Amino acid sequence: MKGTAIWRALAGVWTPQGHAADASAAASGVAPQAPDRGQVRLGADGRFLEADAGVAEILGEAGARGEGKSIARLRLAVLKRDPSEAEFHEAIDHEGRQIDVMLRVAEDGTITADLEALARPAASPPESIAEVVTDALEFAPIGAVRIDAGGKIVGHNRFVSGWLGPGGRNALLGHDFMPLVAEQDRDRLRQVLADADPDGETSKSVDVVMGDGEAERFASIFVRRPQSNRDQRVIYLIDVSEQRSLELQFAQSQKMQAVGQLAGGVAHDFNNLLTAMTGYCDLLLQRHRAGDQSFADVMQIKQNANRAANLVRQLLAFSRQQTLIPRVVDLTEILSDLSHLLRRLIGETITLDLEHGRDLRPVRVDPGQLEQVIINLVVNARDAMSGGGRIAMRTGLTETVRPLRQGDEVMPAGEYVLIEVIDTGTGMPPDVQKRIFEPFFTTKDLGQGTGLGLSTAFGIIKQFGGYMFVDSTLDVGTTFSIYLPAWNGEVEVSVGDGLRRLDTDLSGTGTVLLVEDEDPVRLFAARALRGKGYTVLEARSGEAALELLKAENPDIDLMVTDVMMPGMDGPALIREVRKDRPTLSVVCISGYSEDALRQRIADAESVAFLPKPFSLKQLAQAVKHATQPVDPGS
Repeated sequence: MKGTAIWRALAGVWTPQGHAADASAAASGVAPQAPDRGQVRLGADGRFLEADAGVAEILGEAGARGEGKSIARLRLAVLKRDPSEAEFHEAIDHEGRQIDVMLRVAEDGTITADLEALARPAASPPESIAEVVTDALEFAPIGAVRIDAGGKIVGHNRFVSGWLGPGGRNALLGHDFMPLVAEQDRDRLRQVLADADPDGETSKSVDVVMGDGEAERFASIFVRRPQSNRDQRVIYLIDVSEQRSLELQFAQSQKMQAVGQLAGGVAHDFNNLLTAMTGYCDLLLQRHRAGDQSFADVMQIKQNANRAANLVRQLLAFSRQQTLIPRVVDLTEILSDLSHLLRRLIGETITLDLEHGRDLRPVRVDPGQLEQVIINLVVNARDAMSGGGRIAMRTGLTETVRPLRQGDEVMPAGEYVLIEVIDTGTGMPPDVQKRIFEPFFTTKDLGQGTGLGLSTAFGIIKQFGGYMFVDSTLDVGTTFSIYLPAWNGEVEVSVGDGLRRLDTDLSGTGTVLLVEDEDPVRLFAARALRGKGYTVLEARSGEAALELLKAENPDIDLMVTDVMMPGMDGPALIREVRKDRPTLSVVCISGYSEDALRQRIADAESVAFLPKPFSLKQLAQAVKHATQPVDPGS
């Protein structure tokens, strides 16, 4: 259908001059305008001789001078004429104008061309509504299919053949429509076809999957029974694949958020239990030294508690609430040191190639956690190459000028340090790639994987402010790409030496206010600190701590408080206490991430952080460092 068809149908005829023609002109198909006339004389050989003023009106000034395509067309007509003809007719087109030409041969051989230019034809009469609708549906961005009583396609528009078939007009004529619908949805569609309104006034709808499962498309189908043929059905298909994809992504993100909240809550409770378990093991080990018959039993309990703590850290990493100790590091140095361990892990049948990029920028990460991510990826690559193969690790500095997108993840433009782990393993199909970072999803045999490895790695990289993408091809291999933001600030000074000097003597003096709602944790911590020489005041909640300070007004040197407590939590307690004691030192204990804590405390730099689960030694170190800070430069 021409672009003006609907306009003509609705608004009538529109002439070249832009004026609406009257009804009689529209009916005749010719605009009410007098024709133009002119004469051109040509030689017997087609040479231009002269033209009158009328030719300039018809063919323009160039035509009046014997130039232009229209005059060339006349010359060609003269050269091709039959010499016996005294008169012959020619029709030419000049810029959309139909020009009739009568050519007469004079006695001297010259030829006179009488030009009569009719006005441009007026627009065709308005098309019928049926023609307009039929033409509109042919190129509509939705599908329209007509099927007979047996379900065979007797008509369809271009959208259907391009979306469901090989393309082209009438490509699906004679085909059964039902096989185009996924098998699980066919019964519902048959019911809708049977229930179609006999009067054709209303339409029934159903959402179905189109395709054979490999290239699924989602469609919202509306069915009508045409009044012209009650045995047939007209099916309209609206492509809702993108909408369904967004719905599935939203549902998946909600599910992941719920799992993350659950994992974080479970990890928090387990961290309290594990803190008490490892803490009381440390207290027992003070009485049962190596050689005591109970020493081995206590160590077994402590080792298993530590294994449980590692699992809890994985849950927290997935929910992005893991405690990290980030610092600015040289990635080349970390990977070089780690490569020795990796070569022992992968065995002799697999080669490991490490290629360092030039001029790498530093990155701010927790080195231990980044190493765990790399180890996890390399071990997965090893498991995908049971018959041997090659693993390549490459680093480089890359700058993206536009956001990079893969699936739901969108990485902003910027400067990143890239780590690629490439293997020549079995690869992964697309459906596995979509779920590879989901918690508890694994392709390994039962008992060989928890399904937390890659989800943990993904969570750790996200906590670094980075991004992780995967690209895999079956029987070719897999590439994991880690993008870490390049560090632009100053390199931090390590205080590790100063902290290590505290290991030799963990005793201390002073008064410590201990606020912890979990009785086992509080009892262990209080007993441990009293054993190191501190005076300990205990409180089971933030409100109880404020009452104690208000009633007794003791001189305290340090407050050790849990972050998550019912009622008044740790950050709120810190703000209240520092109204009267602004310089009081504080140590926060929590199973959640330090970054999440510091965002909730105004003067976070003066607050130390001790992650759960902690040992007796770690607690004593944190308290002594808070009460007797060591100058790292001393």
